[in-house]
Amino acid sequence: MLVKTYGSAVQGVDATTITVEVNISRGANFYLVGLPDAAVKESQQRIESALREHGYKIPGKKVVINMAPADIRKEGSSYDLTIAIGILAANEDINSDEIHNYVIMGELSLDGTLKPIKGVLPIAIQAREENFKGFILPKENAREAAVVNSLDVYGVENIKEVIDFFDEKIELEQTVVDTRKEFYENVSFTDLDFADVKGQENVKRALEIAAAGGHNIIMIGPPGAGKTMISKRLPTILPPLTLHESLETTKIHSVAGKTEKNSSLITQRPFRSPHHTISDVALVGGGQFPQPGEISLAHNGVLFLDELPEFKRTVLEVMRQPLEDRKITISRAKFTVDYPASFMLVASMNPCPCGYYNHPDRECVCGSGTVQKYLNKISGPLLDRIDIHIEVVPVPFSKLDDAEPGESGEVVRKRVIAARNIQEERFKEFNEIHSNAQMSPKMMRTYCQIDKTGVSLLKNAMERLGLSARAYDRILKVSRTIADLASSESIKSEHLAEAIQYRSLDRDSWGG
Repeated sequence: MLVKTYGSAVQGVDATTITVEVNISRGANFYLVGLPDAAVKESQQRIESALREHGYKIPGKKVVINMAPADIRKEGSSYDLTIAIGILAANEDINSDEIHNYVIMGELSLDGTLKPIKGVLPIAIQAREENFKGFILPKENAREAAVVNSLDVYGVENIKEVIDFFDEKIELEQTVVDTRKEFYENVSFTDLDFADVKGQENVKRALEIAAAGGHNIIMIGPPGAGKTMISKRLPTILPPLTLHESLETTKIHSVAGKTEKNSSLITQRPFRSPHHTISDVALVGGGQFPQPGEISLAHNGVLFLDELPEFKRTVLEVMRQPLEDRKITISRAKFTVDYPASFMLVASMNPCPCGYYNHPDRECVCGSGTVQKYLNKISGPLLDRIDIHIEVVPVPFSKLDDAEPGESGEVVRKRVIAARNIQEERFKEFNEIHSNAQMSPKMMRTYCQIDKTGVSLLKNAMERLGLSARAYDRILKVSRTIADLASSESIKSEHLAEAIQYRSLDRDSWGG
């Protein structure tokens, strides 16, 4: 008897429905075809043990299983349940009348219990688009899938529940999540506050501008000046995720298997802080079977690179294209996948190996040329792509001992949200553009016009600092954001002057 069950394969951040055709006929042997990887081929042993635990068995006949489309590689152990139910239905051990209405996925333990799988959210979205009635999956993944409306989601703990469900012996409990209610209840929760930062008013101002316009920023200063502490509080002043951004972010984390058990939507902006020993592939994504990298996991959030010069040169250089295009394309001989990578890059570094170059109180002990050599670990093209450079100086004791808290993150966030609202209105005709940092050169000619005084000021800065054409664009984008924070329709000279001062590392005095 021939029976079809349905699973799904995830490529990039999208899913493709997989039809598992099971045919049992006279003969012997077990055949599994359709480009399965080793984990899928090993499912026979897991299925056999799981079925035996519950009084069933793989029939001693010729079992042919085809996973279509056969040109898509099937990876992982999440097809165990799909294949097992197909075998039982083809052998007429269970009722097969309703099986075609469900996507069925899950990894089986030897005792028949189900383990969580990856990529649940894109699979659920695809199941709804193809008008499946429901989705049967491990209980730990059920809340994640249930954020998709108009799809019945059933979380199960073992294969016996699925068998009894199709035999109409039990009713499975449907998992229901009020997506909007849950999202808005958790969207503003945070346990960090900008008010914890003592002093550093110029640095906090720079981060406010970066948050308001979605700009990349690098902080340079001695150890213990507060670079890492301030960076970790940046997400608290960013605008809250929209529901659409939350779904996008959850999708990527779901594919990577980074969502928490029994969780639904990611409601906080991601903050990814990889160690400097990270490899190229781990940062941008890829591998033999491509997976999202750190830049994609930071999508709609912040990627923080602490001690930037300690990262391998090749790791930093592979970020150039994603910083411009806000996506990463992983190409292989037979397929290509795209992962979104619209993130804010926040980097910090010491000015020299000892950390005390330009320190107001301590003397730098680095030899001649060492400072410049250290700074040269970061290439000019990468620095060009970072909009804001800010020097961080040590906080004096009088500020550290000040009992009065600084300006709270909530107050700063309101100003940032107001500036973002201006930008949303400005770019409402453009689907992919939401902030000043994302403007194209054509858009800049429309929205970043400056008067004659501003042109003269910018010309002098370009000539004196030896800035590139890309740095020119970055200055205009930052000045547009400063104007938005001031609720100014036009870019004034003071906005431009403030933007120019955020190009510290372009100055000849650094490392000279």
